[in-house]
Amino acid sequence: MNAHASPLKTDFQDDASLGAVLDVLGAHGDKPLALAYGDGQQVQAGYHVTEIKAGSFVTLDCGGNPNAWRETVLQVEDIPANQGSASMTVAKFQSILGKVGSRVQLDRDARLTWEVSRPGDPMGIYDVAGIEIERDRAIVRLSPRPAICKPRHRARQAGAPACCG
Repeated sequence: MNAHASPLKTDFQDDASLGAVLDVLGAHGDKPLALAYGDGQQVQAGYHVTEIKAGSFVTLDCGGNPNAWRETVLQVEDIPANQGSASMTVAKFQSILGKVGSRVQLDRDARLTWEVSRPGDPMGIYDVAGIEIERDRAIVRLSPRPAICKPRHRARQAGAPACCG
């Protein structure tokens, strides 16, 4: 019998924390790490994590409501691989985060955001939609983050009228 194992899929519904992503990837260090963003576009094999930001945000939305959260932002340059070089593995990605974490406090519970672009293109801002662990690679699926009116969004969720629209 020739059985095919289905990939392990984790759906984050665009609301992943740094720790949750690391937990899913944890046991797959030997696998190449692929990133899929936009309309199914995959980063090129030579992609480069250019910066990792740890931020705290305190805001006031359009309805006058205060908001506060922590966020970890991973900035990725989507570039081709040099000839003969392999794709980044999960272990290499974990090592990069470990090195940054030794110098910058990274909150495992912080919202995880990705900024991705090719050289010369504007960056897109993405949330983690999900992760798929396949036989030969791990894929982090990113979805574009839209701007939202928080009061209107909350009102729709609660079935109440919004403050501003």
